[in-house]
Parts: sequence; C-alpha cells; structure tokens
Amino acid sequence: MSPSKRSLLAAVLVILVLVSQRSATAADPYWPCFHGAAGDNISTDTNLLKQWPEDGPELIWTAKGIGTGYSTVSLAHGLIFTAGNIDGESVVTALDLDGKMVWQAECGKAWTKDYPGTRGTPTIDGDQLYYETPRGDLVCLNAKSGKEIWNLNILERFAATNIKWALAESVKIDGDLLICCPFGKKGSIVALDKRTGETVWAAESVDDKAAYATPTIAQFDGRRIVLTMSSKALLGVDGTDGKLLFRYEHITKYDVNALKPICVDGYVFISSGYGSGSEMVRLTTAGDTITAKQVWASKEMDNHHGGVILWDGYIYGSSSRGKWVCFDWKTGKTMYAERGVGKGSLTFADGLLYILSESGRKMGLVKPTPEGHEIISQFKIPTGGEGKSWAHPVVCGGRLYVRHGDLLFAFNVTR
Repeated sequence: MSPSKRSLLAAVLVILVLVSQRSATAADPYWPCFHGAAGDNISTDTNLLKQWPEDGPELIWTAKGIGTGYSTVSLAHGLIFTAGNIDGESVVTALDLDGKMVWQAECGKAWTKDYPGTRGTPTIDGDQLYYETPRGDLVCLNAKSGKEIWNLNILERFAATNIKWALAESVKIDGDLLICCPFGKKGSIVALDKRTGETVWAAESVDDKAAYATPTIAQFDGRRIVLTMSSKALLGVDGTDGKLLFRYEHITKYDVNALKPICVDGYVFISSGYGSGSEMVRLTTAGDTITAKQVWASKEMDNHHGGVILWDGYIYGSSSRGKWVCFDWKTGKTMYAERGVGKGSLTFADGLLYILSESGRKMGLVKPTPEGHEIISQFKIPTGGEGKSWAHPVVCGGRLYVRHGDLLFAFNVTR
C-alpha cells in the first residue's frame, strides 16, 4: 500500500473513532476497549463533579459474581463487560447499566498460579466482543448474547510459551484486523482476520518473550505502525504486512514491560517498574525501516502496570516505589514526585485525574498541573474485595467504575 493510501486509511479510522466517541452518552455509554476508543485513557465525559462529598460520590450499585481478576471494564450497547475466574474457568461477564447480570460466557481454563485471575479487558467492535485469557485462549463472542463465534489459542498457533505471570494484553482491533502479541517461534506480533480468526500476517520471530503490555496503533511518516513491549524491548511493525521495522531494547527486572506505549508525532514514551525507569524514544524513517533513538531517560518514574496519562504536555503516573510523578513530555524533567494515595492506576475525565491506590482502597481526584500533586478530594471504596486493586478505573457515561476482586462498584460523578 502506498504512503498516500496509508494516510487516507488512517484519516478514515481516526474519523470513525471520533464519531464513536461523540456518540457516547449517559444513556449509551461507549468505552469499547482498554483505555477507551482513542487508546489514550481520556474520557470524553463532561459536566462531572469538580469535588466529591467528604464520604465520596454516590455509590449507585455494587455488582458481585464477576469472578476473581484484575480486568477492568469496557462499555457498549448499553452493557458493561469484564472478565474473571469462576469455578476454574476464565469467564466474560456482561452487566446492564443497573449492574444486573445479562450473560456470562466461559472462554477457557482459568489462570490459577501466581496472582490468580484474569488480566486483559474485553474489546468490543460492532456486535462482536474479543477477549484473550491469561492462558492465550482468544475468543470472539456476540457482544449482545455471549454466543461464541470463533476461538483459538494464540500460544499454540504461534508456538509460544506463556510468561511468568501470564498474558495480560487486551487485543486491539484495527480495521478488519485483530492485533495480538504471542511472541512465538511462528510470529511475534500478529494480525488475525477479526471475522474468522485466520492469520493475515505474522511479524518475524524475535528472541524475546511476550510481556504484559497492550499494543498501540500509531500513524508515523505515512505508515500505520503497531507498537508494543516485549519482555526486553519496544518493537514496531508495519500494520499492513507485519514487517519488523525496529526493535529498541528496554530491559527490566522480571521482564515486566507492562505499559501501553504512548506515541505522538514519532516520539514514543515507555516506562517499566522495579527501578527500570522511563524513556522517550524518537522514531526516524530510514528507507524501508525505522530507527529508534533515545531522547531522554529518567529513573524518577518506573511505572509498574498502573498506566500513565499524557495531558497538556506533561506525563502523569505512579512509580513502583509509591510516588505520583509528573514529567515534562519534551525534556523528561521531573516536575514533582509526591506520595498522593500511594502506588496505583489512573484515568482522566473532564480536566481531572482519577487515581486509585493498589492497596488501602483509596480513590483520589487530582488537578493535573506540573506545579504539584493537588488532591482535591479522596475517599475509600467499600470493603469486600480481595487482593490488590490493579484494575484501572474507568469514567464513562457520568459514572466512575472501580473493580476490586469479585466486586464492581459504580459511582455517580455527574454534577
């Protein structure tokens, strides 16, 4: 495909995403995949509370029976989707907007070793739902009924082995393609036909194993690029044919590269925990390939798996050592590093950061400013959930969704 055709296709896809985002309302909330339709973890909701009551926003309902896991939620068709371990199976659950069970579908054997439970989040595309279990079972279901359309195991098909804490990516849909990253002998990053599950292309094998990151689809210099983290590197492949464009080494302890890469105008931000730190990488076209070169690096933020937000030229996120850090996007200068609610995950809505601690059940509302970590309000989510609060919070349709173990809480954050 020529560069001009690639650019036209990218523009059409962007328009479709924006149309989807504009259609989201309180009556028909739309957050179709991990970190939302645009993949930036920024909600399009407006008219939200700028400060919470002392005991927190109104708890609308609590849903139980979604199983053990760390999957967050996606929303479409007036339904809420997530996944969890139930009776030895990985199970996708669909709830209505009142928190009532609509359907459940078994998708493969559950992950029951270290940190039992599901990881990835269901991806909705039209009437189809796609979900990858920690053991590599990939299913396509009817989103409205839960009926199975097709299934396969990506580890088996691409001759890959599972990783220490199991697969954690949420699959991406790009046009007619489903993108996933088994990192096997028969393909590292791969594209499947979303309608059938058949292989369309498979990027060449590398020595790396899979990591825990969800891939990012980016447009750069006339190319559609798939970016993701392997166990030891940032990789980019051509989104049309799977050609490996570059591999930029990024070593981290225990091979935990979990951050979904952020790409803006050929600059890619990556970060890993355990003291590994953050890097800004610049992409440059070199013939048919792309070179990746470090712009800056910092140990101040070593984001584990809670994600980061890019807003107004600054990056916000938690370090694995428990501080909330703000970086200047261009220079990597640390603007602040403060305790806040403690290490955790976050999302962004209506001009504010919503931050969730992985321990202590603390939820905070923070003003995104490089001057300091200003917590406007905070409260504790209800008791009853087990394990760490690793599921990223979601704000959609005027509600804040927080998952803790087998429980899902829905809070009213509309003014």
